[in-house]
Amino acid sequence: MSAAERTTRRAWRGAPPVMLLLLAGCAHAPPRPSPAPAPAPAAPTTVLPRNAPDVYQVPDAVPRDEPRSAFGNPPFYYVAGHRYVVLPSATGYVERGVASWYGTEFHGLRTSTGEPYDMFAMTAAHKTLPLPCYARVTNLSNGRSVVVRINDRGPFVSNRIIDVSYSAAARLDMIRNGTAFVQVEVLTPAAPTLNASMPVSSPAAQAASIGVSSVPSVSVAPMSAPPGSTPSAGAAPVIAVTAETSAAAHPPAGPTVTPAPAGTFYIQVGAYSRPENASAAVRKLRAAGMANVLTLAPDARQPLQRVRVGPIATVQQFDATIERLNALGFPNARLAQD
Repeated sequence: MSAAERTTRRAWRGAPPVMLLLLAGCAHAPPRPSPAPAPAPAAPTTVLPRNAPDVYQVPDAVPRDEPRSAFGNPPFYYVAGHRYVVLPSATGYVERGVASWYGTEFHGLRTSTGEPYDMFAMTAAHKTLPLPCYARVTNLSNGRSVVVRINDRGPFVSNRIIDVSYSAAARLDMIRNGTAFVQVEVLTPAAPTLNASMPVSSPAAQAASIGVSSVPSVSVAPMSAPPGSTPSAGAAPVIAVTAETSAAAHPPAGPTVTPAPAGTFYIQVGAYSRPENASAAVRKLRAAGMANVLTLAPDARQPLQRVRVGPIATVQQFDATIERLNALGFPNARLAQD
């Protein structure tokens, strides 16, 4: 993660007031050439927890009825000039997109609900869902899933739909890449599993008060602690990622997971009830040099004609294509999978 990315991701948290130093006699000092600009600071070394528990012994969150939090649920709020609106209800919410995770540097800090962030618990941050609520997060590339309690806001980064805790990310096997294509399904005590086969379009609204959020990206696998170890109180002990630790790190052996969902990832540009509108979108995309544009005809499950771009192999390709589609006037493109 670059220093610029870290600055952008933390901008919504605010900055301390600037202290101005008034130098006596500076008006009479002889002019001096301006110093050369200082080099940009290097991005901090990404760190992983040293004494993390065995993530496969960390239980999933259990959906239960909870009152809406007094904190983190205003009608709307702004981050970096963008307006986010809290959804009136989480019931039936299903979404597909890119997940990220946040960990050591925010461990113990206040979340949007006012609770301390615990990177070892099964929790998550979302921009629009009412707090708290529960969701099943499934890695669409490998079929792994966890149930998390959403008690924070974020990630305030383009094209990211949820930030999960360290333990959740390790269970989903996304520590190495830092991101993953996922499906998020809200769960309730009355409907503990949705098993939705297709995402639904989320409203243009996007969530409440501000807590902590980050999107670390590392190049090593999660490290497991010896059996019986527990996280220490307060800030988490951490270990810097080095070539030595990377070579020695291995993902903990986990339980058998269900097969990864079949199909290939695409970006759905739009769904149209009128064929001529779908054709116009295809012509515009191809005229702009967009490759691999295709249409899906209506069927019994989906009465609209869908325009898609793909296949999409990586999150980096997804981000670049979404940015290009936004510039072409298609702001509602989203992840799709067949």
